[in-house]
Amino acid sequence: MDVIERIKSQLSSHPIVLYMKGTPDFPQCGFSAAAVRALNAVGAEFVHVNVFEDPELREALKQYSNWPTYPQLYVNGELIGGSDIILEMYKSGELQKLIADAK
Repeated sequence: MDVIERIKSQLSSHPIVLYMKGTPDFPQCGFSAAAVRALNAVGAEFVHVNVFEDPELREALKQYSNWPTYPQLYVNGELIGGSDIILEMYKSGELQKLIADAK
């Protein structure tokens, strides 16, 4: 399975996927930590992928998503955005609705 197929498989297998630096328990950048806090605050059950553990995926996902930075949040296979967008959606209440609809 090539790396793009792996990404598609991850996205189709889980309703909420966060590609991040580190893990939810040990995020390795402030943006990933902020994304995890927002998702936890709305009670999201999500799968994470630590991009540091898979350099090939880390580079391929940037091309796949046309989004150059991490974290990247996907809901129902669709890119939502990075930490700025996640935090804006959290503050406006949109994130909670999006997550609730994804379950």
